[in-house]
Amino acid sequence: MNPWMSPVELQGKHAHLLPLSRDHLPDLVDATRDGELHRLWYTTVPSADEMEAEIERRLSLQAAGSMLPFSVFDAQLDKVVGMTTFMNIDPAARRVEIGSTWCRRAVQRTHINTECKWMLLRHAFESQDCIAVELRTHFLNQQSRRAIERIGAKFDGVLRSHMIMANGTVRDTAVYSVIAAEWPTVSVHLRWLLDKPRES
Repeated sequence: MNPWMSPVELQGKHAHLLPLSRDHLPDLVDATRDGELHRLWYTTVPSADEMEAEIERRLSLQAAGSMLPFSVFDAQLDKVVGMTTFMNIDPAARRVEIGSTWCRRAVQRTHINTECKWMLLRHAFESQDCIAVELRTHFLNQQSRRAIERIGAKFDGVLRSHMIMANGTVRDTAVYSVIAAEWPTVSVHLRWLLDKPRES
């Protein structure tokens, strides 16, 4: 276990980020069936049948010190509704990536994702003294790109032919980041978004 990023529970008003557990399997299986997000060709969301293996994969990466996986708990629904992680953890450079994130369709365009990003960024900058946090997505995933830009992350560029997707297509990856000097302003912006009645 990498002591720089040890399991932690992050509490918000709308959502809690819980250390990923095998006990979350039933909720996660139910969540992935909402909207059948695994059918989206430009992203990687586990299907119900793949969920147990995905939990084991993330926990094994946690044991290796390269990922800190969370389950997204919706306080209103009183259940786990998705997953997110700190990944590509680089203690020497004090950099991490927020990624491998998905939530069931029913909670999309609510405060859940915004609050989760705020909690993760706050933990990275204020507790772990990060100098930068990256967010990456498929170049053609316009919904994800808009969501990343909306929280205040800045576009760094595109990694051309970055990876091969499960369907055999080659992914160009859009890279965004928030750096430490920007965090105070981004934090205020995120709190303002969370104070609004609903995501828009």
